[in-house]
Formats: sequence, structure tokens, C-alpha cells
Amino acid sequence: MQYLIPHKAVIFEEEIKKSRFITYLQHTPTIEDARQFWQDIRQQHPTARHWCWAAVAGAPNDSQALGFSDDGEPAGTAGKPMLACLQGSGVGEISAVVVRYFGGVLLGTGGLVRAYSSGVQQALKLLETEIKIERSPFRLVCDYHQIDRVQQYCQQFDVVIVAQDYQEKVSFELAISSDKISPFQQILQDYSSGQLYLQPLENSQ
Repeated sequence: MQYLIPHKAVIFEEEIKKSRFITYLQHTPTIEDARQFWQDIRQQHPTARHWCWAAVAGAPNDSQALGFSDDGEPAGTAGKPMLACLQGSGVGEISAVVVRYFGGVLLGTGGLVRAYSSGVQQALKLLETEIKIERSPFRLVCDYHQIDRVQQYCQQFDVVIVAQDYQEKVSFELAISSDKISPFQQILQDYSSGQLYLQPLENSQ
């Protein structure tokens, strides 16, 4: 599985009826990262009135990795519209924080929804993305004379070598995308007459 994630952070600022809205987008792989990002922005703007946020902290279609807060704005006027914009972008592992400096003019609920949505939409237009390929962790143990061939196959099948441990035998920790697991296993078996096989590891994510 692969999906888009933010390549680098984005800041977008606009003024609406004397209120200043500053939108921040950042790569946040987990909800914990998203909450930390929100806290960091709050510390940067201690005198602001609101710090509303929304996050799609995993894959774009992972409903377990969503979060949002209106942070004192009327319910449903900030966090939810911001989240809807993020979900509509198809980008994963992303958080938005919108800082509001109140300018003295009330915007009304419709005006707030438009303001918070607009900030995120405009920031998303500035966002550079990259493709994240989800990989599963495996261990592969081989003899020393097999190292070169194993490394060649890793390169051929875009397998990431996370770690190597040289003891009596060589132990590789590998990260493999789901569509490559079966063909990679097959070529290892063919090369080694069935001696080499992948051992699934507990996924740290």
C-alpha cells in the first residue's frame, strides 16, 4: 500500500474581518505527534484566541487515526471542517493547526466554517508531497557466501535493509512492501533450494 504524505511543512496566513488566521500543515505519523505539533504551535502563539486542529495521522483511509478540536470555537465550526479538507486531499500522516487572533468582529458559524476551511484548503495548495510505501518487517538469515546475492535481490525488489547482524550467520532485518513479499520470497527459495525464507517480525507501528 502506498499513499501521499507531506514533504515539508507549510504556513498560510490570511486576514478575515480583522481576525488573523494562520494555518500550519505538518507531517505527523501518529496522533501523539499531531498533539505535540498542536502544543508546539500553541507555545509559538501564546496570545492567540484559538488554536484549532485536525489530523489524519495514518493512512488517508484509516479512521482510527483521526482527531480534531474546535478549541473553544462553536462546536462544528473549526476542527470538523478542517478535518474534512484534510480527508478530501487524499494525503496521510498530516496535521493542520489554525491559529486565530480575534479582531473584534464576530464571523458567525457559517463564517467560521468558511474561514477555517479556507485556511486549510489554501495551505494544501502550497503543500509538496511524497509517496510513502507501507512496508512490513521481516528477518532473513543467510550464510556469508549468500550475502552478495541477497543484497542484489533486495535492490531488485526495492527491499529496505533496516539492519544487519554478523554472527555465526548473517541476520538481515528487512522492510518489504506487500506486493513484493511473494516474488521476493520465491526468488530466495529458487536461489537457495528452499533454504532461505522470510520470518515475519512484529510490526513496531
